[in-house]
Amino acid sequence: MEIKKIKPQIRFLNEMESVLYDQKLAKAVPNLEVYYVWRGIKEKGELRYDITIIPHQMLGREFPKTKGHKHLGNFQELIQILSGKAFYFAQKGRGKFIEDCYVVEAKKGDFVIIPPIYDHLTINPAERELKMANWISKRCQSDYGLFERFQGACYYYTKKGWIKNKNYKKVPKLRFEKPLKNRPKSLNFLYGRN
Repeated sequence: MEIKKIKPQIRFLNEMESVLYDQKLAKAVPNLEVYYVWRGIKEKGELRYDITIIPHQMLGREFPKTKGHKHLGNFQELIQILSGKAFYFAQKGRGKFIEDCYVVEAKKGDFVIIPPIYDHLTINPAERELKMANWISKRCQSDYGLFERFQGACYYYTKKGWIKNKNYKKVPKLRFEKPLKNRPKSLNFLYGRN
């Protein structure tokens, strides 16, 4: 199935107001199209293949990003960068108290695995469009609640670099991980079974 034949889901800026560093921005340009997701371009068993495009357009002082969520249950996600550059940010903890947070910097051809339990989002830090694809279980559901409650992740990526989100009580030092250079031979780990 071609991407052109599927209507994308569009994430508008007014839907992201609760997670933005610059809170007033969404009121100024509420209908700004921030990113696009084509879900179910192809399927393999219970897995779904999606494509996401994040154009390069600053969100005020913050670089463009996805809204961010956590997978409910023991589900992981495999992402491949098709073009551009990405920062994959992930954090885990209890409410305002974060135990771990890290970033994977990836470029075209790289792969990233999003583990279970982590709230995560994608940032486009480059001056060009980011296009990525992912495999994930069709049974996986997303929870946006934590980022909505605390105005985004525990760090923002801005023109001044990484800035801590003051709505969190405990935020560890940000660590950096490397992407995978090859796709895992089996995708069985995406099925979410213990």
